[in-house]
Amino acid sequence: MTADRTKKTHEIPTSAGAVLITMGVVYGDIGTSPMYVMKSIVAGNGGLGGVSDELILGALSLVIWTITLLTTMKYVVVAMQADNHGEGGIFSLYSLVKHFGKWLIFPAMIGGAALLADGVMTPAVTVTTAIEGLRSISSMGELLGDGQNKIIIITITIIALLFLVQRAGTSSIGRAFGPVMAVWFLFLAAAGLGNIGGNAAVLKAFNPVYAVKILTSPANDAGIMILGSVFLATTGAEALYSDMGHVGKNNIFLSWPFVKICLIINYLGQGAWLMACKSNEALAAIPDMNPFFQMLPEGVRPFAVFLGAAAAIIASQALISGSFTLVSEASRLDLMPHMQITYPSQRKGQIYIPLVNQVLWFACTGVVLLFQTSAHMEAAYGLAITLTMLMTTVLLFLYLRKVKKLAVVPFLFLAFFGGLEGSFFISSLSKFSHGGYVALFMALILFGIMVVWHEGTGIESSQAVLLPLRKYLPQLEKLKNDSFQELLADNLVFITKDSDKNKLDRDILYSIFDKKPKRANAYWFVGITVTDEPYTREYSVDSMGTNYMFRVQLRLGFRENQRVNVYLRQIVDEMVNSGELPSQKRRYSIYEPGVVGTFKFCMIRKLLVPESDIGPFKRTAISLKYAIRHFAGTPDRWYGLENSSLIIEYVPLFIQMKPVSHLTRV
Repeated sequence: MTADRTKKTHEIPTSAGAVLITMGVVYGDIGTSPMYVMKSIVAGNGGLGGVSDELILGALSLVIWTITLLTTMKYVVVAMQADNHGEGGIFSLYSLVKHFGKWLIFPAMIGGAALLADGVMTPAVTVTTAIEGLRSISSMGELLGDGQNKIIIITITIIALLFLVQRAGTSSIGRAFGPVMAVWFLFLAAAGLGNIGGNAAVLKAFNPVYAVKILTSPANDAGIMILGSVFLATTGAEALYSDMGHVGKNNIFLSWPFVKICLIINYLGQGAWLMACKSNEALAAIPDMNPFFQMLPEGVRPFAVFLGAAAAIIASQALISGSFTLVSEASRLDLMPHMQITYPSQRKGQIYIPLVNQVLWFACTGVVLLFQTSAHMEAAYGLAITLTMLMTTVLLFLYLRKVKKLAVVPFLFLAFFGGLEGSFFISSLSKFSHGGYVALFMALILFGIMVVWHEGTGIESSQAVLLPLRKYLPQLEKLKNDSFQELLADNLVFITKDSDKNKLDRDILYSIFDKKPKRANAYWFVGITVTDEPYTREYSVDSMGTNYMFRVQLRLGFRENQRVNVYLRQIVDEMVNSGELPSQKRRYSIYEPGVVGTFKFCMIRKLLVPESDIGPFKRTAISLKYAIRHFAGTPDRWYGLENSSLIIEYVPLFIQMKPVSHLTRV
């Protein structure tokens, strides 16, 4: 065995610098909500002319208590205790409770799909809202004109730049965005305080009675549907939970009180401004009037727009990095295909998935082109995420009940938060025909992919057979020495997922013996384990007493490239020098002949044959799984084999075959 590792812990430290990075990674989504929450509430009541003090106080009270109950109590206090080795998010939570019922896979898939769909909507709505703030500046309003084309072009350009820098990793981005986000929250508080001073009566909104009364008050034209707009204030809570593995829970605990105070102060400031200006006819005449920008002095608005655009980019980052985490965990749970993952920083929690980045980029750009204005996007925003929150509540109930062994608290938790989020979901359904169907459609597609992959994997697992390897050693030796068979290579290599070193997947042995017999001087069956340390490079070998068959287990750090061909050449060279493997001198080479011979890598892919006796649903599921696998990328690139001598071989998916009609000779 050889070892070359640098000991580094992936546990994220708690420090002032880490807290600053946390602001840059986690709070973008919830931090930009003041730019559109009150705007949506006012628009839902017919504009500034339909606003009253009662409505403003009630809406503010709803916002304050929604943030307190959902974000603070449910996610920061409760959900973040349910971490899986430091990782958060709905799939991480599912992995903690999955043993308590097979049905739990469905809330996990629904919640994960809805959160990924929300990751598409967030960059579109936040960046567009910030750029539309340019219209609040007189000179820029004239330059942009009445149309939306220039706003769209600027928005799409910013979104493109955001997705292009993802490969840098959230650590680098967090260091750059953290100070900007800290300034943003201080700006939110300052802007709010500047307006609260003129109307301290707005502080009455802390009384939850105003929140309850406004739901049925005639002053509220939207009725209970006002909750659909109020909910936008807490859409970033689920992303906060998903990003826990990127920054560490303690850094979130330390930073959240500051963030929450700044948010609430700004909402109160907008409310005070609305109370003072509700009768202003000139303001009421502004299309899509946004109190966030209008409450600021004219000279401050350019700075607010610039800072708001930066915060909107950070809002997008929170969902994008959370999406990477979700997809990575879904892959480990066999809910999505294996994809190429890179680790841009020293921390395992910070990852980059090129394919996911490209799909999100394409979908987000499509949303901007489809809806064009932030008002239209707000109508579609938030509906999908209510589903995720409901599913998280169900899984948290099981966690509290089964893992924490609590008796009464889980039922109180389920009743309270399930009822609260159910109300938000019902009110958000009013958005369905106004664009909410887009987010739900994306969630449905993602849910379908997960169902197909899960079902297809189950079918494959049901037919998988592991055979005792020692039983087939004599056949391997006989094939190795059979001079009548063409020598395929000195070293024939299969990559295997088998955890039992004494057994081997039937498909591999079928490939060696029953397809065209594959003669080699040495047979290598290689498994790969990714460790929690960044630079582990270790291997172990079991030859079972032979000099022609080797079970190799590679242990590679999460930042190491999985270039199997490079590592295997080193292993062969060392084993030849130690005498465990006969010399493999080449007769022909443009280089000085060494002791390592030729390599052939065989990648096996399963194929569903027409004769398989399988129902239509399962046949469709397995066929769609293989189509998705093709789109997700090829294993030869994952393992650095794109330039190696490679065989792609298809073997039948061994399912019971239909009886074949007998032919009659004529």
